[in-house]
Amino acid sequence: MLNEFKKFILRGNVVDLAVGIVVGSAFTSVVNSFVRDIVNPLVPTNTGQSEFAKRYFEIHHSKFLYGDLLINILSFMIVAAVVFFLVVQPINKLTAMAIRSRDTDEPSTKKCPECLSVIPIDARRCSFCTTRFETKKS
Repeated sequence: MLNEFKKFILRGNVVDLAVGIVVGSAFTSVVNSFVRDIVNPLVPTNTGQSEFAKRYFEIHHSKFLYGDLLINILSFMIVAAVVFFLVVQPINKLTAMAIRSRDTDEPSTKKCPECLSVIPIDARRCSFCTTRFETKKS
């Protein structure tokens, strides 16, 4: 049981996920700091409040911090944009290029004339019904 656990932990996708979470949280803290320390002071306020994140309105003596909400939405949008443009789009382009390079005009499979199963083009025998084929000599 311990060996199975070790095998699970050391699989590539588990380690990749852990690294992604650590890097993502570190990046998020950098973006939050950027928004809090650079963007927040640039937003003008008509009230005497120095930070937009502290803006609020009151209903029945309850404070609603709409400034904090808007700052967090801005942080989320920046993180989402960076992930989309620096991670998702390049991976999609690489995947599309890999698929395009694999696509050729020559088929890689054929149908068995007996059972109509799809088998590799170079197969000499159908793996489903065991029909023999003559190989084409080039």
